[in-house]
Amino acid sequence: MCLGLPMTVVEGDDFSALCEWHGERRRVSTLLIGRQTRGARLLVHIDSAMRVLDDAEAEAIDRALDGLAAAAEGRAFEHLFADLIDREPELPEHLRK
Repeated sequence: MCLGLPMTVVEGDDFSALCEWHGERRRVSTLLIGRQTRGARLLVHIDSAMRVLDDAEAEAIDRALDGLAAAAEGRAFEHLFADLIDREPELPEHLRK
């Protein structure tokens, strides 16, 4: 399974950015999305920034990844998916008619 990580730009140039996620830093390509400023949140997949995220979406992805890790380790994870409890699943906007 491949996952995108919600990374935060530390510094960048026209072609790449140094990004951080949970204390890990790596240089990622920004050729698909253009130059980004410090603090921008990016969805990074295989060291390439795929798109810019708003803070709410980045936090939701972060919680989901933390929840998957907690579940895999046998720890409580339900609190990390509080926005999904007691509601019907919804299609993403781009898949709705």
